[in-house]
Amino acid sequence: MPDKRGGDVHGAELVDEGWWASVLAEDVPAFPHAPVDGSTAVPNTEADWAYALDLHETDCPVELVVTGFNRGGLLVGLNSLRGFVPASHLVELPPQISDDERRVCLAAMVGQRLKLKVIEYDRAKGRVVLSERAAQASAGSRQALLECLAPGETRTGVVTNLMDFGVFVDLGGLEGLVHVSEVSWSRVGHPRDVLEVNQSVLVQVLSVDRAQARVALSLKRCRPDPWQTVADRYTIGQIIEGTITNVVNFGAFIAVEDGLEGLIHVSELAEGHFLHPRNVVNEGEQVQARILSIDPHNRRLSLSLRAVDGVT
Repeated sequence: MPDKRGGDVHGAELVDEGWWASVLAEDVPAFPHAPVDGSTAVPNTEADWAYALDLHETDCPVELVVTGFNRGGLLVGLNSLRGFVPASHLVELPPQISDDERRVCLAAMVGQRLKLKVIEYDRAKGRVVLSERAAQASAGSRQALLECLAPGETRTGVVTNLMDFGVFVDLGGLEGLVHVSEVSWSRVGHPRDVLEVNQSVLVQVLSVDRAQARVALSLKRCRPDPWQTVADRYTIGQIIEGTITNVVNFGAFIAVEDGLEGLIHVSELAEGHFLHPRNVVNEGEQVQARILSIDPHNRRLSLSLRAVDGVT
């Protein structure tokens, strides 16, 4: 077994570090707040770093006082260390609220004692990240999950938060991240358009980073990829029905079925001259189109509106 503090990443595929960077991207003092006791910072001690590491490795909960907040979450005192609790890991904070509402809620928590678990320990970066959600599970459950999770397997979880970059899913004491690109085979503007907090979901494990306790998940891979069988279900020249999902300068995209989208190039929209594709079609409109080409490998489906009546 690799060292818990090592950098070995287990998984059939590595997930872009940008996925995870976005999780803590808002960890900046946009809403600065001084420590509640008015004390000044004290030097971090070796004993406190050792204590934080022990909490991380044993998965034991600890009660800490909230000393401040910023836009991304809460600041807590861990002896001489300052820990960070991301807003997405707070149990009582509503997931979909404005910045002003979030500031009020976070400010109200200053001075409170929270039951937390250390979910990320990085001495080199001087970072200790904690979670109130993780502390709801029994001690050791997080580490036990990390040890047994394997890429490719499916798990049932509960949606805990919906962010623009993805979805947090609780697997039972350990939260994984479903990047927005892994939510659906269809185009997704925001995860909240297709999911709800507390919804039970089936996910596939993409990768497990035991050193950082990070689990990358996928929702869409629990369902068949429609592009793998598109050539079996559609033929060139066939007329299909679909919904216009996006209109751009070079044409219009049409949803043929869940996860399968084709493009009507501007030259295939209509006869004659027109200023913009929106002069011909609009989002949400139901249309018929003829299939011009099918390219499963590059996930491309070329369609024509003007060829529906036999015009080429």
